[in-house]
Amino acid sequence: MTAPANPVLVEIRRGGFLESWHRGSAVVATAAGEVVEAWGDHGRVILPRSACKIIQALPLIESGAADAAGLGTEELALACASHQGAALHTGLARRWLARLGLTDADLRCGGHVPLDLEAAHDLYHRHATPEQVHNNCSGKHCGFLTVARHIGAGPEYIDPEHPVQCMVRQVFEEVTGGPVAGLAIDGCSAPNFAVPLRGLATAMARFATPEQSFTGARAAAAQRLVEAVIAHPFLVAGEGRACTDLIRACRGRATVKTGAEAVFTAILRERGLGIAIKIDDGNARGSQAAVAALLARYGALERDDPVYRALADAPIRNCRGIVHGHLKAAETLTGAPAP
Repeated sequence: MTAPANPVLVEIRRGGFLESWHRGSAVVATAAGEVVEAWGDHGRVILPRSACKIIQALPLIESGAADAAGLGTEELALACASHQGAALHTGLARRWLARLGLTDADLRCGGHVPLDLEAAHDLYHRHATPEQVHNNCSGKHCGFLTVARHIGAGPEYIDPEHPVQCMVRQVFEEVTGGPVAGLAIDGCSAPNFAVPLRGLATAMARFATPEQSFTGARAAAAQRLVEAVIAHPFLVAGEGRACTDLIRACRGRATVKTGAEAVFTAILRERGLGIAIKIDDGNARGSQAAVAALLARYGALERDDPVYRALADAPIRNCRGIVHGHLKAAETLTGAPAP
């Protein structure tokens, strides 16, 4: 007996035909783990990928490492980022490493061509090889290194049994409300802990209500991370990227984070709720439309905002600029929330 298919959350139509669609699951939860609304299998176990970086950054502050290293809101935002390797991103990462007495060689994320076109062109024209600071996860890795140095642990901080990753795992289980269901190695070589989609949404709701959901150092750490992300949306991704555009458009009402294979999370600060989304086919087009629709559904994003229109209600134009199709979040996501 097979499980029923997840619902269609995003549709692409052309000339009156339903040409493509994205199925998936999504859940809105409270900090107590109660499901407010759900679409599809909200109990499915997923790898949150980069959508959980704000959780992975908690030990950076809780351990005292961030304050000992004199980190500010910019570094905290970069620790939560999947940045595009622009000069502002890589320059901040280099200065952070230098503050620790470390270099690019101490990172364990590997390098890749930056997504930022200016930075990529610069490397090409200089016949230079991308450095590890160009990796979209280098901020997270700078955070791991900072914790490792602070607690006197070894340099291989990506080992799942390393003290830093043991701290991350413990935090992950505590904020999601249950034991992790295993782990896999992410694209940046760090462990990625598997959890139910509902647990991921619960964690985001707890970040939305840190003073009620946590105590002591964790409450302060969660608050600082959320505020840093909202203060520096460019550092979280980059110009033209969905995360940066959505954080700006929400104007402090919410913050979001994408992850590979079409995962998206959102922290609804005004409503005290969390959102987690996973699109079955792994296409970010689907997860971006779904998260924009749910942000609007819960009042964090206006439906007439250009960012909403670009992600969740967008005309598709051909090479001559003629509209020939439409991408739209499914009606099940775009109505008013359940009372």
